[in-house]
Amino acid sequence: MLERLNHAWRVFGTGLSFLAFGLGGLLLRVLAIPPLQWFVRNPRRRQRWARKLVQLSFACHVGLMCGLRLMTYEVRNRERLQRDGLLILANHPTLIDVVVLVSLLPNADCVVKSAVARNPFMRGPVRAAGYIANDDGAGLVDDCIAAVRAGGNLVIFPEGTRTARDGKIKLQRGAANIAVRGRLDVTPVRLTCTPMTLGKGEKWYRVPSRRFHMVVDVQEDLPIARFLNGIDPASGGEAVAARRLTDYLAEYFAGEETRAGT
Repeated sequence: MLERLNHAWRVFGTGLSFLAFGLGGLLLRVLAIPPLQWFVRNPRRRQRWARKLVQLSFACHVGLMCGLRLMTYEVRNRERLQRDGLLILANHPTLIDVVVLVSLLPNADCVVKSAVARNPFMRGPVRAAGYIANDDGAGLVDDCIAAVRAGGNLVIFPEGTRTARDGKIKLQRGAANIAVRGRLDVTPVRLTCTPMTLGKGEKWYRVPSRRFHMVVDVQEDLPIARFLNGIDPASGGEAVAARRLTDYLAEYFAGEETRAGT
């Protein structure tokens, strides 16, 4: 009986969390973003404040999920995120990865789907924070490089979607192209979720048998120079370097620590 009540509570709490997330985005758009546009004239400063508001709202959402006893989490080496101008590449086991990561970053930048940028709940915060829409085509890599060089902490999930339930890591090469073409060191973040929930193709109400625990493990910076050794940019060597980095990250994220959450 108690087990059924606990399960029912977590289903209810998960639905409430989704509702709160949507309402939070709407409140940011209606109540928080307009005053920034009215009173903060400097575009760079306004963008920084908008990103801080998004961070605080995401931190509140994580706090809500913890308060509802849906999840627990821990952050390892958090001090490595307290810098500007980072290219943060992370694996993507669950739907709330971006919420947890951005809640730790006061100057987070993100590549968002064009559908998200048009979403009525998220459109205002996304535009005010200056997030990058992924419908820019050929200019997307250059926009991402410029965002990091401007001091933003760009969060990218190289898989492009959540990890499959079997735990196999399949990375796209776009994130590696950003690092190679921009000569940007990478800050890798390993994410684990135990037991797995809100994974690829899973319904929100398919809650696990107990509270899930997330670990955010911020690794040491990965120097891009090691992947550029011996290449000739004039003869297509950057493509080779991007492939090297992609293959390395695929093995890196598929390590035993990541698989522990599957």
